[in-house]
Amino acid sequence: MSNNVVVANQDNFATLINSAQNPVIVDFWASWCVPCRMISPILEEVANERVGAVTIAKLNVDENPNLAAEYGVMSIPTLIRFQNGQETSRVVGALPKAQLLKRLGL
Repeated sequence: MSNNVVVANQDNFATLINSAQNPVIVDFWASWCVPCRMISPILEEVANERVGAVTIAKLNVDENPNLAAEYGVMSIPTLIRFQNGQETSRVVGALPKAQLLKRLGL
């Protein structure tokens, strides 16, 4: 995983989405999920290309089921964009990079 991708969990999630100056994209994923593994390199690329403009965070739903439930994540991958602590967009499923960026408003 890229140094520019943050690992999100129950302990740091609220601080991560509420204190960020820029948008935070949270990838709700699991290691057994093939589509999750397909988009992982895309998210790492975005994290490296947009340092300081966006934060990419990965949240393992198997390790953090309460957060997945709290945000209504029923399928993975689910990517949620947060701005000022509020959800502003959501993408469910694997999409090509250009479509992901457009749907997430990046």
